[in-house]
Amino acid sequence: MTATLSTDISLSAAAAARVAAIAAKQAKPAILRLSVEGGGCSGFQYRFGLADAPDGDDLIAETDGVRLVVDPVSIDLVRGAEVDFVESLGGAAFRVTNPQAASGCGCGTSFAI
Repeated sequence: MTATLSTDISLSAAAAARVAAIAAKQAKPAILRLSVEGGGCSGFQYRFGLADAPDGDDLIAETDGVRLVVDPVSIDLVRGAEVDFVESLGGAAFRVTNPQAASGCGCGTSFAI
């Protein structure tokens, strides 16, 4: 299968800029992988990491030349979501605004459907 450009998920300009900066420092492609795993205090948790390339069945969203890749199993849990990068007094982090999440934890890294 071939990776597919998707409108099912989006990457904000702030998140794209942060991924580009991190990737440049690590001499890697500007590709952020988002996956969902079981666990966390609310049932599911988000995992982020830089990827060397999309897998053949990934869905891809692109913003400012930076790609966000999501596997087909995870996309069912984050469809319609936006990945953003926020900085506050509490620190800086990637945040997922997920319309499918019925509840989440205080740290924002896990959710329930």
